[in-house]
Amino acid sequence: MTEVRNDSGIESAASARSGLLQQLVRFVLVGGFCALVDSGSYWLLLQSGLWVHAAKAISFILGTTTAYFLNKRFTFTDAADRGASQAGAFALLYTVTFFVNVGTNALMLTVLPTFRWEYAVAWIVAQGVGTAINFVLLRTVVFRSQAPTGGEPVGA
Repeated sequence: MTEVRNDSGIESAASARSGLLQQLVRFVLVGGFCALVDSGSYWLLLQSGLWVHAAKAISFILGTTTAYFLNKRFTFTDAADRGASQAGAFALLYTVTFFVNVGTNALMLTVLPTFRWEYAVAWIVAQGVGTAINFVLLRTVVFRSQAPTGGEPVGA
């Protein structure tokens, strides 16, 4: 088992994996809630008679804003708070992910055969790709942990 020395002593690789799994579970739960915020506000805005594209833009912003604050508070709790630069990195990441998501969905609809669930399958694949990208970049860039002092491997 590989050990890593940090401020609090020695942390095992198993402990680090456990922390990663806990973050991933929280990320999925927060993401599910934010998807409800996005889809629920989209539906309500459509019911109010708002133009469909404006409704989608507003619902995306509401879901994304909710994701930022909940992920910061509950998922990536050991992240260094970098203020506006952190929020800007989050906005940039979600802008890129939006286009990746839409592009993946379009690609899947192009390559999938026509069948009853093609739109659902395309949506699921696009969400999966976007979610994977978001988790990795949120963890390593936007909400990265404070660098431990003396974080050099101990042992082999």
